[in-house]
Order: sequence, then C-alpha cells, then structure tokens
Amino acid sequence: MKQVILAILTLLFILPMFAQAGDRITGVWYNGERSSKIEISQAKDGSFIGKIIWLKEPNDAAGNPKKDSKNSDAELAKRPLMNLQILSGLSYNGKSKYSGGKIYDPKSGKTYSAKAEMTNNNTLALRGFIGIALAGRTDTWIRTTK
Repeated sequence: MKQVILAILTLLFILPMFAQAGDRITGVWYNGERSSKIEISQAKDGSFIGKIIWLKEPNDAAGNPKKDSKNSDAELAKRPLMNLQILSGLSYNGKSKYSGGKIYDPKSGKTYSAKAEMTNNNTLALRGFIGIALAGRTDTWIRTTK
C-alpha cells in the first residue's frame, strides 16, 4: 500500500514538470520569411494552437485588410488573415518535440499535417507534410515579441 501511495505522489510531482517543459512553445514567433507573427497558446484540450497576430503587409493593393483569398471555400476566403488560426492540435511528446497537429498555409489555401521541434528556447522547426513527414517542408520560426 505504501508503494502505491509513493508512486502516486511521485507522479503528482513529476507530471507538472512535463507540462512546464511542453509549454515552452507558447509565445510569439516570426514565420521563416518574417512576414507574419504567430502567437502559439495552449488550447482547453491541452494541445497547442497558433494564430496570426501581425502581418508585415496587412493590407492588399486597395488598402483593405488581406483576406484568406486562396481558400477553396468561398465563405472562408472572405475571412481576414489577421487573427486567423493557422496551427492546431500540436501535442507535446517530450524532449522538445510536438506532433499530431495541422497547419494551414494561407498562401496556398491548403492544410497540412504538422510536427515541430524546439531546437532551443528561441527556435522552432515546424514541419508541414502530407502523409509522411519525409515528404514535407520545414520552416524555422524565431521567437519574438508582440
């Protein structure tokens, strides 16, 4: 009985350490081109999501806020890029790795599977892919401020 209680207490102390390590990904990141800033936060379900909070060029040629014009869904193509959620469902796997996510590319209007790895506290290697991760592209995001 003492061993069971000891095991439970040990888990209660260890699990928060894993959660803290996983939330290192939260914050504001420049995409690889530095054309936008994405804020990554933790969703209610514990996964990580990201939305565009800044655009280098927020307006189109007519001076209107840029829209999700490449989206194949006519209704979604009307939504603004600012505050658009482009990252969803990333789960922490331990050792600075995340998987099981989806990333939306507003330039193409396509959604890809996503995984990520924090190479250090200020660098995130985010890979978008179809099917297997080998058939994808990695974009390096750099931590920044709002």
